[in-house]
Amino acid sequence: MDEIVVFITASEENEAAKIAKALVEARLAGCINIIKGIRSIYRWEGKIEDEIEVLMVAKTKKSFFDAFAKKVKEFHSYTVPEIIALPIVEGSEDYLKWLREVTG
Repeated sequence: MDEIVVFITASEENEAAKIAKALVEARLAGCINIIKGIRSIYRWEGKIEDEIEVLMVAKTKKSFFDAFAKKVKEFHSYTVPEIIALPIVEGSEDYLKWLREVTG
């Protein structure tokens, strides 16, 4: 199965929407959900950070990951943006068919 879910965090909703639109317009993702108000606690440059971010949940294909990540970095303000992928193990065949049709 070539379909994956990619998680991307961003500092605010407008940036996330800009990234999401660029990915969908380029047919590198079929759908991206933007979830506001997540709290991220992480280590950065030797300090513990505690920030409010937004999370993007993108549905795409594993074969697109390199181009997908490159496109994210074009629009992202972070030096090291979170771009991590998980396989879709099972899914509605109708949804997966749609995803294959709208990407690529």
